[in-house]
Amino acid sequence: MKLSKLQKYILLQCWYWKRKKAPRQELLKFYDSYKKRPSEEDMTNIITKSLVRLIKKNLVVGFGELTSQKTFIQSVRLTREGRKEVRRLLDRQQKLPLKIKKTRNQKNKKSSKV
Repeated sequence: MKLSKLQKYILLQCWYWKRKKAPRQELLKFYDSYKKRPSEEDMTNIITKSLVRLIKKNLVVGFGELTSQKTFIQSVRLTREGRKEVRRLLDRQQKLPLKIKKTRNQKNKKSSKV
């Protein structure tokens, strides 16, 4: 199943949260690592759309208020399928931001081939 970085973050936060329901305020911490953050209104809209999409995929259950025009999700909980997806995400090898430095030997080998 193809998931965005935010959706993966939401699933992992629900997995690691001590209580069963993860509050929505914890999901806003996704943008703490970004240098250029979107506005508060944009962040809430993006998170709401991601939560609705996860609910449609039956990976999480949302708790809050449902009106005829809008949904207000205050907390989320993983479903059985969501827990399976998180286990699959945790088993996959994570990508690390590694930068490889070139040593003198590597530079010399390249120059000797020319």
